[in-house]
Amino acid sequence: MIVKLAEGNLKTKYGIFQERLYYDGQKEAIAFFMGDLQGAEDVLCRVHSSCIFGHYFNSIECDCQEQMDVSQQLIQQAGRGIVILLDQEGKGNGHFALLNSVAHKRKGVKQSDAYEAVGFKKDARDFRSAAKILRDLGVKSIRMLTNNEKKVRTLSEFGIDVLGPREIKL
Repeated sequence: MIVKLAEGNLKTKYGIFQERLYYDGQKEAIAFFMGDLQGAEDVLCRVHSSCIFGHYFNSIECDCQEQMDVSQQLIQQAGRGIVILLDQEGKGNGHFALLNSVAHKRKGVKQSDAYEAVGFKKDARDFRSAAKILRDLGVKSIRMLTNNEKKVRTLSEFGIDVLGPREIKL
């Protein structure tokens, strides 16, 4: 289930984007897009999880904000694309897990392994809502802005035609 709750336009430093707020029965998700997506093929798509450290506190210990900026720039250049923002802080484990994992990460442990070291899943994110949102928007095929194969695999499994990932170069 995915329900559209509201929509509007937002002026950004990368142009005017449309925003749609969705609800999946447990959490909200935001589709943030530019251009006509109905029936569109080869649409740039970033599925992005919330990150309090990067988006609110400007942390230099993650690249979340940079990934968001580059995605919006690429969408602006293409004239069409979408960012789907999912409420999945800490790879879906929450901010508590993120805070508890920081000491391990600062010792050079990979973030996913740091979560596991403090008793959480390496990656507890779920991308099914993103697939439902893309279907609601009528997108025919996407080109993912990611280097995360789990995102590509999940969207493909849920009927989204993923033409291939495009790694974000920071």
